[in-house]
Amino acid sequence: MQILNALPTTIARRITCMYQNRTPFLQILRISNIPNWYFERVVFPSDRFLFEVMPEAQLEVYSADSSGPLYRLPCQELKVESSLLGSP
Repeated sequence: MQILNALPTTIARRITCMYQNRTPFLQILRISNIPNWYFERVVFPSDRFLFEVMPEAQLEVYSADSSGPLYRLPCQELKVESSLLGSP
């Protein structure tokens, strides 16, 4: 799996999360509450996005046509158990 904007290897505490865009519109995902790290991705309708973050990260979800976030989610709520990913 390729992870873009991966967390620095010095960060030991990390979780794997998944977000699915369940709308018919493009969405922009952003994490901006982690110091010295910036994360932003575009997610197409119906796409699922797997990403790695620190447990205290918050995902901001924007619509492609809005200036402010539609909502914010604690990444802990999006956590995927490693057994579901096929890891040993």
